[in-house]
Amino acid sequence: MRPSPRDRLLYLLKTEGPKATSALSEVLGLTGEAARQQLAKLADEGLVESIAEPAIGRGRPRQSWRLTSAGHREFPDGHADIAVSLIEAIGSELGADALEMIITARERKTAAMYGAALLGAFTLDERVARLSALRVAEGYMASWWQEEDGHFILVENHCPICAAATACRGFCRSEIDIFRAVLGAPVERTEHLLQGARRCAYRIG
Repeated sequence: MRPSPRDRLLYLLKTEGPKATSALSEVLGLTGEAARQQLAKLADEGLVESIAEPAIGRGRPRQSWRLTSAGHREFPDGHADIAVSLIEAIGSELGADALEMIITARERKTAAMYGAALLGAFTLDERVARLSALRVAEGYMASWWQEEDGHFILVENHCPICAAATACRGFCRSEIDIFRAVLGAPVERTEHLLQGARRCAYRIG
């Protein structure tokens, strides 16, 4: 079934960030009026909001649209309520050391799974490509590319464990350690969803 214009608009704003009405209508194959009507409905639902972006040259600021916090929550978040409840219960009943043991066990298991999937990928670009595919399959809306300076960029437009990571920042620390281990290269997080960015991004190499 073809996604509805509503869902396509939400997905485009999720994966590509703020966009003007004209850009949204062009990418989605809608008339300008149809795009405006859809955006007005989404705004009424509290899922999108308009923002003024700096003008190019001496023109007036451009109006663009972006997802609100409610809009981001339209995307799956890995059984968020259950995860947060479990994390809080473990922390309060068993203490921080027990929670760290669970994070470490998850890290070992994930690193082993990723490592097996990356076997035979001898170059860094092959490893980054395979890691990105793994993250796509897990719901992270990941993509990657190589910069002119030779470094690789991995971006994740969605975090299906965001609620758990918010409750326990150890998950974020653990994930970057996993990336470094399986890629065999330096990894730096350059954008972080939990610090107000619209996505997580990593500079590799």
